[in-house]
Amino acid sequence: MHLELRDTYEGYDDGGRFAEWKQVGGITPSFVEDFRTWTDLVGETVARGVEMRRVRVVSVPVTEYIRFEYEAARLNQEAGEQVRWLPRSEAATLLVPGADLWIFDDRSIRFGHFTGDGALVRNEMCHDPLVIKKFSEAFETIWQRATPHERFTV
Repeated sequence: MHLELRDTYEGYDDGGRFAEWKQVGGITPSFVEDFRTWTDLVGETVARGVEMRRVRVVSVPVTEYIRFEYEAARLNQEAGEQVRWLPRSEAATLLVPGADLWIFDDRSIRFGHFTGDGALVRNEMCHDPLVIKKFSEAFETIWQRATPHERFTV
């Protein structure tokens, strides 16, 4: 389970993919090829029977960076990852974590701490079963409220 809470990750080193997208106005074949390491990993993971789900909580209207992520999400989905979107205004009554996170299983969670412009500061691993349980429950609630990618519009 992957929860993303930021409206930009522009400060994150993505190999120039966002800059390329802005310059050419879309996803290019080189972008698809550069992204293949991730999509191959997703495909292999899903083939083993692992469910991969991602929710992005976003402000509306969305930022240019979120439009970029929205367009690129089709590659995630084609690889087998499920992607949903939740407008921030619809998350107001939910208990939402204060940091992005990955929940790997019932033993490991990783929090991502970012700067204001979206540069990664550090990742923090947590193995506390109570924390993992609470955030897994929060993710499920967020997931249920979020809109599947194919029905969400930016």
